[in-house]
Amino acid sequence: MTNFPVTASTLSATALGTMVKHQYNLTEDFKCSLFRTGINHTYFLKNINTTYVLRVYCYNWRTKQEILEELKLLELLKDNKLSVSYALTDKNKNFIQQIQAPEGIRYAVLFSFAEGGKVRFLDHQTTFGIGALMGKIHNTTTNKTIARVNYTTETLVTKPYNFTLKHFNANLPEMEYLREIGKKVEEAFKNKKIPEGIVHLDIWYDNMAITDNRKITIFDFDFCGNGYLILDVAYFCAQLFHIETDKEAYKLKVKEFLKGYQTKTTLSKTEVDLIPIAATAIWLFYLGVQSQRFDWSNIFLTENYLKMYLGKLKNWINFCEENPITFTL
Repeated sequence: MTNFPVTASTLSATALGTMVKHQYNLTEDFKCSLFRTGINHTYFLKNINTTYVLRVYCYNWRTKQEILEELKLLELLKDNKLSVSYALTDKNKNFIQQIQAPEGIRYAVLFSFAEGGKVRFLDHQTTFGIGALMGKIHNTTTNKTIARVNYTTETLVTKPYNFTLKHFNANLPEMEYLREIGKKVEEAFKNKKIPEGIVHLDIWYDNMAITDNRKITIFDFDFCGNGYLILDVAYFCAQLFHIETDKEAYKLKVKEFLKGYQTKTTLSKTEVDLIPIAATAIWLFYLGVQSQRFDWSNIFLTENYLKMYLGKLKNWINFCEENPITFTL
């Protein structure tokens, strides 16, 4: 009897552990365990002294060349002594492992472990430090490009709308709102001359580890690409907004974040003014990702979820209109 075809699988942690120990010359006491599934699947390899992170890319999510470009970026940041999780080479000096999964070829990469934990509610000193680290990263990536996606209004707004349209009727009020706000994003970025470079596009508390002495390490560059640097700044501001229920506290924290950023690089008035709409663009982009990756996000794709997701976006936009970030921080 032949195996029944699958569209997605979760690979055995035991088998992956055996493979990684062989390929990377790890000792037998390392144990592999599944940490979580999602856009990609994440496993931990641990012994008493050391932890590594194994990312198994989902089938047809990234090409081998796209992954190599991500890893090349991490090497650049590591070489500049920036605190990021980076890829490790195996005994043959290869970064990428190729796995014959039931659905087809999947790729796997072993990463260094980011020490510390995820801190959802950040203090002022930490938000300042995150801004400074982001500023250092942008100093390194300004005016550079990698052979990956270019984040334009086409990729941030138009394509995501079309992905979402596959799951929802175009006449829904929420879909009409998506079209309306998408046009505002396109208009806001038209003919803008602001700094560009390589961006992470997903910097928030879930993609960084923070130690007790506030050492910050950023990881998960899976969405890295080319675009306006303000996209990273804006997305962190919006995520901080959604997490911090005390909006007066939020205003103080976002001010510290932007002050930290500007200790390493500058923000123009044009960039600061674009923060609300730049964050909106990424919010639309990630709705498109959820719609595109139905195998991962199908539990979210209901009309109620769409209302909730866009409700959070409207709260952000309304707050920014009533409480604009001033250029003089």
